[in-house]
Amino acid sequence: MHIRSRRPCVRYLCAAVLAILVLLCGGGLVRRDAIHETLAHWTGEEALGEQLKGTAALALLRLTQPPPETAPLAPIAGTGVSPYGVNTFLEQEPDPAKVDRSLAMIADAGFTWIRQQFPWEDIEIAGKGDFWDHKWNVSAWDKYDRLVASAEKHGLQIIARLDNPPAWSRSVDDADGWTLAPPDDYADYGDFVYAVVRRYKGRIRHYQIWNEPNIFPEWGDQPADPAGYTELLRVAYRRAKEADPDCVIISAALAQTTEETPPEFGPRNMSDLLYLEGMYAAGAQDSFDVLGAMVYGLWTGPYDLRTSRDRTNVSRVQLLREIMVRHGDAHKPIWAAEVGWNALPEDFAGAPMYGRVTLEQQARYAVEAYQRAAREWPWMGVMNYWFFRRPSDAERDQAWYYFRMVEPDFTPLPVYDALAQLAHEPPVAYMGFHQEDHPALHYAGAWERVEDAGAVLGAYVRGSSGASLEVPFDGNRLALIVRGATLGGRIAVTMDGQPVETEHVWEEPHTGATAVTVARPRAAGPHHATIRVEEGTLDLDGLIVWHERPAWGAWVLAGAGVLMAGWALVRTVPLLRRSRRG
Repeated sequence: MHIRSRRPCVRYLCAAVLAILVLLCGGGLVRRDAIHETLAHWTGEEALGEQLKGTAALALLRLTQPPPETAPLAPIAGTGVSPYGVNTFLEQEPDPAKVDRSLAMIADAGFTWIRQQFPWEDIEIAGKGDFWDHKWNVSAWDKYDRLVASAEKHGLQIIARLDNPPAWSRSVDDADGWTLAPPDDYADYGDFVYAVVRRYKGRIRHYQIWNEPNIFPEWGDQPADPAGYTELLRVAYRRAKEADPDCVIISAALAQTTEETPPEFGPRNMSDLLYLEGMYAAGAQDSFDVLGAMVYGLWTGPYDLRTSRDRTNVSRVQLLREIMVRHGDAHKPIWAAEVGWNALPEDFAGAPMYGRVTLEQQARYAVEAYQRAAREWPWMGVMNYWFFRRPSDAERDQAWYYFRMVEPDFTPLPVYDALAQLAHEPPVAYMGFHQEDHPALHYAGAWERVEDAGAVLGAYVRGSSGASLEVPFDGNRLALIVRGATLGGRIAVTMDGQPVETEHVWEEPHTGATAVTVARPRAAGPHHATIRVEEGTLDLDGLIVWHERPAWGAWVLAGAGVLMAGWALVRTVPLLRRSRRG
């Protein structure tokens, strides 16, 4: 009954949108290609019919649900890094020369991260404490030592994914449905985590603990268990920090799943949103530094703005962020373990389980996903494309094979070239609270880093007289966060080559730190600010970029939208009624 009551609303909204578009196009006010692009950036859809339905659904969501609270201007650790990462399967590549060639191609494309599995079953193979590969009579570490050394040679950082327990760790062994299940004794896994982190201390810093435990078979043939995973995470976090206090622990990326069957009924698949709530209820907050997430587009593009619990799209990650904010974790980032689109051939015999796009769309969507995250989600850090290449083409009969970026023979697909071009573009400071080490910032002159527990995230930089800072940013407001109650020294600011006066001093609400607005361009968009220390010192503890829109503008737009939609409905509903009678 609830669903049926919405259908007339959606139908009328579709009719209203269509009428408005017809009016605009017919009057020559807007080009049709511009309207198509606008609707694509609202719905992530390509076909006009789907765009109209998607726009109506988006309007209904905006009318009935508040936008997710993501705290975009909160200071967040782990975001001032290059976002360009890619998933690899290098442990399955038997030829070391091909491992090195893969890493060289990844680095040449501008990626700085690889997310690489270190399977427990491939390292501690035969029994507890046995790190010897008896099949080949070599150390089980050798392959991974070479991989780490090759990544270092090419300047790549590793996110090590630690899962896939060996058969000996479970009483059920490798029975059907249990090959990926957790061990009987979580302490065994903790010991493995300790061994890996201790071995690669100072060489690998980031570790992901498990993967997709909210779905079968990643947690075995048993109900999804957020409390059980939380206990595993707590053990792994403690043991990892014992081995390397500076390591960064990433929680398991949860599969994008809408299954909201109550946990007491024991579903093997559980909504990532329910699962994350269950993790917080079980006390996971103090056992991860970064939240892992899956950010697939599946059946729509990266600009599908429809954000709701019953949709699996790129925007869904905002709902995970909202849960983090609600539980006091606004200061932690999200890193995308996997992001990508499936370029499944039209003649593929099986079902399009992960959606279907063309190779051109795959490349375009991937670029737009990274661009959207940079511009709209300052809480998003590294995004790892799924995936670089497979060692062979033996899996061409499986749909997931067609996420690849490069063929097994190293022939690059369009998505490789498109992301390589994007990754080589100069970084820009988009909306958000950015730390003083953001890659877009360029320092000149006398600057020094000062460790200070009272500073935002524990440190700031001090510029002496004559020091300068270049800030390419995209927004219409730029503020400096300074250490102390006042600006301290005297600074001169230019924006887009013109001198500007610094604005008022105010208190940043998330940290209580002193903020000084230094640039207020009339329009958002690319700008370039230069801050020069004229006298004294500047103790810079970060900066904030945001878009400030006048309140009256929103009311005018909303009023115009209501008038246009009302007029369209008045004209369209009688036509629909006559059509039904006919």
